[in-house]
Amino acid sequence: MVEIRTVALAHVKDRRMLQARSAGKSAFYMAGGKIDPGETPEQALHREIREELDVGIVDGTLETLGVFEAEAFGHPPGTRLHMTCYVAALTAEPVPTSEIAELRYFTVDEYASMPESAPGSRLVFEHLHRLGVVD
Repeated sequence: MVEIRTVALAHVKDRRMLQARSAGKSAFYMAGGKIDPGETPEQALHREIREELDVGIVDGTLETLGVFEAEAFGHPPGTRLHMTCYVAALTAEPVPTSEIAELRYFTVDEYASMPESAPGSRLVFEHLHRLGVVD
């Protein structure tokens, strides 16, 4: 079995969680990405958030939400996602960079009703919903 190790940011505003759609893709995912060789998960998150959302993470606000494992969406069957998810304050309002076609905030039901959704994102939505953080 192949495992992809990633990091993601659970950024919530007005009880909705931010999702990003990459250029040329139809599904929305959490902002984040693969951990490069030699990077810590935290370093990877800082890099990915700058690359995708054109913002930084406010020093001292990064907290681990949890590790989520699911089928890796958009990869061959049997590929597993190992996603370390964080919450943090951002230095500014996120904006899509050149690799991101669209940013959108979703409730649990809005995300679940999309034609395609990432299993890892769905797990985080469900977790945050149980915590009373997202609608």
